[in-house]
Amino acid sequence: MASKLLLIAVFVLDLIAFGLAVAAEQRRSTAKIVQDNEIQYNYCVYNSDIATGYGVGAFLFLMASQALIMVASRCFCCGKALNPSGSRAWAVILFIVCWLFFLIAEICLLAGSVRNAYHTKYRTIFSEQPPSCETLRKGVFGAGAAFIFLTAIVNKFYYICYSNARENSFRPYGGGGEAGVGMGAYK
Repeated sequence: MASKLLLIAVFVLDLIAFGLAVAAEQRRSTAKIVQDNEIQYNYCVYNSDIATGYGVGAFLFLMASQALIMVASRCFCCGKALNPSGSRAWAVILFIVCWLFFLIAEICLLAGSVRNAYHTKYRTIFSEQPPSCETLRKGVFGAGAAFIFLTAIVNKFYYICYSNARENSFRPYGGGGEAGVGMGAYK
């Protein structure tokens, strides 16, 4: 049976990562163009940069969650062989999907955090064109949050299927404790 303590710990880590990603989406940096006091140039003023910290926090919590599941399942490739069964087949499929969703979520969170931290540094002097105050597009952290949610679901199913396949693991020669050949009465 899968460890309930591990599943609860991973759920809490995933929940924190999801909350931080949603908070990062809500608190993205915004910018406005401001003129100096002497009205000689325009420049960009950005509000709070806390979304970058939230994005990095979600990145780290999701990474900790994935690492915990992979260490508990020995990353699916180490350890004794698993019995060929439906649980093993589902564990293989869910392992691949879990890593795919994890990588997409991590890329969204990392790219969003880096892009949110970028602030336009230049200003325009005696120009008609205002400066381009670049900000993060809406939905990058939201996509990360969605893939965190999907990763959270898939990695729990993966661990449960892996645990079921491990409990019924392959035992050569019947594995019933007898090492010899069973003999019966001849009739």
